[in-house]
Amino acid sequence: MASATFLDDMRASPEVVEPCKNEEIMDVSEHVSDHIQHSPKPNVSVASSVRELLDCPVCLNAMYPPIHQCSNGHTLCSGCKPRVHNRCPTCRHELGNIRCLALEKVAASLELPCKYQSFGCMGIYPYYCKLKHESQCQYRPYNCPYAGSECTVVGDIPYLVTHLKDDHKVDMHNGSTFNHRYVKANPHEVENATWMLTVFSCFGQYFCLHFEAFQLGMAPVYIAFLRFMGDDVEAKNYSYSLEVGGNGRKLIWQGVPRSIRDSHRKVRDSFDGLIIQRNMALFFSGGDRKELKLRVTGRIWKEQ
Repeated sequence: MASATFLDDMRASPEVVEPCKNEEIMDVSEHVSDHIQHSPKPNVSVASSVRELLDCPVCLNAMYPPIHQCSNGHTLCSGCKPRVHNRCPTCRHELGNIRCLALEKVAASLELPCKYQSFGCMGIYPYYCKLKHESQCQYRPYNCPYAGSECTVVGDIPYLVTHLKDDHKVDMHNGSTFNHRYVKANPHEVENATWMLTVFSCFGQYFCLHFEAFQLGMAPVYIAFLRFMGDDVEAKNYSYSLEVGGNGRKLIWQGVPRSIRDSHRKVRDSFDGLIIQRNMALFFSGGDRKELKLRVTGRIWKEQ
């Protein structure tokens, strides 16, 4: 799957990040100088070869202290050591408790680009700081916000908007106000309720409106909430309101949209939205209460 790249950012000069302190490597006998020289540039092919030595042969992930080795010098990460029952996965010799301090010190001397470089991150990070940075990198791709299936697609916002429209057939709307009607023939089948998602484009941003049914303890309820297609810092610049009612009654919710960095399940399970008990939803629906007919209205605005 190809995701869009940020060409403008790619032209920017690489950002050099000062090495961070890491308590996990404090027991290594020699420490790398806090000042990292950036000229001349390191040999890329050599750095790549050393980087490959730091891949665990079992899980294939990068190794961090303590790095273990057998008497023949074969290495593996601390997480995989219990899984191999104290036997080297390469030569089958007993592992013991030998630390590979040399490889740990070599790792501390490395500077590597962020793995999200293709998404626009031009930072270069010390090996032991790289993992933490990547977990918080502002350029890291977003997961698909579609809630009706376990979609594994990731990408930047423009790519995901196209994906939602073309692959999930999500309704796309322009504007900051909405008026939606949700109808379900058998509202008692809460566990089979369909997740509904609509995407709104306003203020140069995209927002996802969710409406779904779930069990709150033993009680079946419906919930509606809004998510922002971007990071949490940007999401806090916006607010929204939701309203549902009928038969002279009304429920109103006002809140701040959650970033799609938070999964729809996390938002739902924190009850951060308009929650409607099923009996109340059926009362709003009117008639003989055998069919769910809810009209949810709302608006989005930008805080000053």
